[in-house]
Amino acid sequence: MKDQDKDNSVYLLHILDAIGQIEAYTAEGRADFLGSQLQQHAVIWNVGVIGEASRHISQRFRDLHPEVHWREIVGMRNRLVHQYFNVDSHLVWEVVSGDVPILKSQVEAMLDELQESAGS
Repeated sequence: MKDQDKDNSVYLLHILDAIGQIEAYTAEGRADFLGSQLQQHAVIWNVGVIGEASRHISQRFRDLHPEVHWREIVGMRNRLVHQYFNVDSHLVWEVVSGDVPILKSQVEAMLDELQESAGS
């Protein structure tokens, strides 16, 4: 495995870990999430982690995976960090309930791909 691929793997693992945290914080559903500022803050933090890790994945690797909406992921992180006083919790819920599960399967597939290429 090339050094750049190792770095990409590390960032993908950070994304996967943040997704696991989001799944744990949202396991009780939409109403609990919207009713708990603590859960919202924890989820928003982890969405930010996903965006920050995505930003550090090499451009070459991102270009190889256009199915992932890299720009939108980083953009969401930027909005959450820089406009924290104006976060729409309903929108965050839509992202974590709709987009995050898709991202999880994409990240798992990319990690499998990197693992396979390391073995060859």
